Amino acid sequence: MSDGGVLRPGEDGKSLPKDEWKKRLKPMEYCVCRESDTERPFSGLYENHFEPGIYTCLCCGTELFESKTKYKTHCGWPSFYAPIVEDRITRKVDTTYQLVRTEVVCSKCNAHLGHVFDDGPKPTGERFCINSVSLNFKPEKNSI
Repeated sequence: MSDGGVLRPGEDGKSLPKDEWKKRLKPMEYCVCRESDTERPFSGLYENHFEPGIYTCLCCGTELFESKTKYKTHCGWPSFYAPIVEDRITRKVDTTYQLVRTEVVCSKCNAHLGHVFDDGPKPTGERFCINSVSLNFKPEKNSI
């Protein structure tokens, strides 16, 4: 389930102090993952990335999304119609910017991933709009 991300073995991402996250993450990674910021649309590494494999949490390494659930949306961020397992993400009400949205965070370390919307394709009807900077990618072994 996890390759560790930037966490060391045995560390709890939910209790790691902010100053420690700042040391381990690049400035944009910190702003997005720990401060719930959003990367600029069409700027992320994985927006047009469609290789077979698994997308993991940058901060803790939890496997979050499979490439087979990723689809092209032209919204500017990687989009998936489902997580690998629902309990690996947590949904939270987000009322920033005078909007009501559903924020998606990593259940293991609370890293901000993005938002989920109800305008996605079948079978779920959901669109997980995820910041590339909050992800790492593990290619499928046979695709290298």
